[in-house]
Amino acid sequence: MVEATPRDRALLEAIDDPAIIIGGSFVRLANSRARRLLGARIEGRDVRLVIRHPQALELILANRSGEIDVTGIVEFGRPWRLLIRNIGSDGSLIRMIDRSDAVSAERMRVDFVANASHELRTPLSTVLGYAETLAEESDLPSDRRASFGRTIRDEARRMLGIIEDLMSLSRIEADRYVAPNEAVSVAEVVNTAVANAGDARARGRCSIEVDMADDLPAIRGDRAQLVQVLDNLIANAIRYGCDTPNAPIEITVRAAGRQVILTVADHGPGIARDHLPRLTERFYRVDPARSRESGGTGLGLAIVKHIVERHKGSLDIRSTPGVGTIVTVELPAAS
Repeated sequence: MVEATPRDRALLEAIDDPAIIIGGSFVRLANSRARRLLGARIEGRDVRLVIRHPQALELILANRSGEIDVTGIVEFGRPWRLLIRNIGSDGSLIRMIDRSDAVSAERMRVDFVANASHELRTPLSTVLGYAETLAEESDLPSDRRASFGRTIRDEARRMLGIIEDLMSLSRIEADRYVAPNEAVSVAEVVNTAVANAGDARARGRCSIEVDMADDLPAIRGDRAQLVQVLDNLIANAIRYGCDTPNAPIEITVRAAGRQVILTVADHGPGIARDHLPRLTERFYRVDPARSRESGGTGLGLAIVKHIVERHKGSLDIRSTPGVGTIVTVELPAAS
């Protein structure tokens, strides 16, 4: 086996991914990333003990160039792409590209398309069914005709809500690397969102109680998006926390150092612990039937999460079944 030179090692270290050079059937050289991934003492070991994948080993031991996608080399289920290149008498160079993010993104895209299609198909089927009945049966009683018309209107509004939220989410994601630069008054954001909640509050029989500190610092942000955050949090609190007359929705705003901390609390049924990590996923619902009946699109908390991330803030959701839910948003103040 040809001994590795300092130049060989320097060239291998310049590769950003884990990379090894195979001579014969042994690992002749490994960069630091490969040693961290596969073991600090892999140099000099038989490659069959390092990469335990039959198809990959077939390429490597035949000293042929090629590419292969594999899983389970390092840990169960983790996907890798191995780029194998013959480098002549020195053997083969193997570069390992971690495809976890790419595979996860593709899975999310497929799930998103499936969920969006399902969410739109359900109200559209209702609209088509009632519209066909109205078109084909001319002798329907006026009260049934009016009822069908209201159902079509409500389902169309539901589809419009989903489409508007999808468009909003798309715009937020497009701007996620563009830092907002407007100095926004927190009091104006809170007052606007509370005013926006007027009709929903009346329908939900809730009272909204605001406890806002004086002399709050401004937030460096996008005013419309910050109002959207609070709109969605208040709407969720009303949707799920107004089971009893005059149930309070409590909004608290405080400053802590260079941070502004905003909380929205309800006293509804609460959410089981196992649901909490998934609440910001698109279309994830704890109670799908109730959410649809109350007009929820399943995208509100996903929108909140992306806006908060764009503003370099943090989002925390805590809930106790039978007690209620508290959502906390922490945002940096304008410097």
